[in-house]
Amino acid sequence: MIDFMLRLATEDDIPALHLLIEASVRGLQAQDYSPAQIEGALGTVLGLDTQLIRDRTYFVAEPVVDAEGRAQSAGGRTPLAGCGGWSKRRTLFGADRGPGRVPDLLDPSTEAAKVRAIFVHPNFARRGLGTHILARVEAEARAAGFKQYEMGSTLTGVPLYRLKGYVEVERIEVPLQNGEFLPVVKMVKSPA
Repeated sequence: MIDFMLRLATEDDIPALHLLIEASVRGLQAQDYSPAQIEGALGTVLGLDTQLIRDRTYFVAEPVVDAEGRAQSAGGRTPLAGCGGWSKRRTLFGADRGPGRVPDLLDPSTEAAKVRAIFVHPNFARRGLGTHILARVEAEARAAGFKQYEMGSTLTGVPLYRLKGYVEVERIEVPLQNGEFLPVVKMVKSPA
């Protein structure tokens, strides 16, 4: 069992986050998306939104290291194991250069916090890290006064989010710069 430490992401993490997100998309999304869709989506639809870092609502997960400084990973060392966050802004998904950016603030009493950009490095996949990040994200949004959540999930993420109480409400075909389209699933959750 690998232990992870979650902390707020900083601007110093940006280069490592880009590497993590690319590794995650290429390693874990290939079962649901074509190579052309992945290429067209990286850095736009699937990527880092640095506004979340500035808003202090984005987290990175680091594997706990042993006394010799080795990451507890069977798959080798990686500087970051995962990342994810939430937003108090209207943008549903996408990176800094992504489509449909709406930076307006949400009203937590009537609108849903946006769960954003949860990615896990393939070396740490299927070990509960996505669930761990999601729980922290929901708790932080709840502490900020939000009572419901919504997200634009990749096809790969849908099974996890369904298990965690999210319901599919819409399928969106996002046009990519290379002429491809990326299916994204809008999902919502209202805590019990």
